[in-house]
Amino acid sequence: MNMLVISTQNPSIGGELAKRFNEGGPFFMSLILISLLLSIFFLIKAALRLNKDGATFKKMISLVSDMSLLGLVLGILASIMGMIEAFDTLEGTGDISKMGGGLKVTFLTMLFGTFTFIISRIGIVILKGLQKSS
Repeated sequence: MNMLVISTQNPSIGGELAKRFNEGGPFFMSLILISLLLSIFFLIKAALRLNKDGATFKKMISLVSDMSLLGLVLGILASIMGMIEAFDTLEGTGDISKMGGGLKVTFLTMLFGTFTFIISRIGIVILKGLQKSS
């Protein structure tokens, strides 16, 4: 099974982010990234409809909210699955020193999911604050 692998050759910030992305597991990290990108897309569509079309604005804000929650839940799900794998490794080897790396990896997905949630929620708050009351 081929997995998405992002190059980690560049020692820059982008290289470090790519490294963390791969450590978190490309499958779940990609799903969370898609939910972040969709949230940003819906935020932009809502901003374009700000004070013009109230129904479309509300629909876009609702979609941003749904995508932010999806990113958060995917991050938590991936973390739980990673922790189960880490405990399976501990149970199989009995060596607790190998568990630290596994736990670090499990929290990367939760961190990215939480980041997705927070960015989306900040966007919602800003747009609702800019919206003129009708």
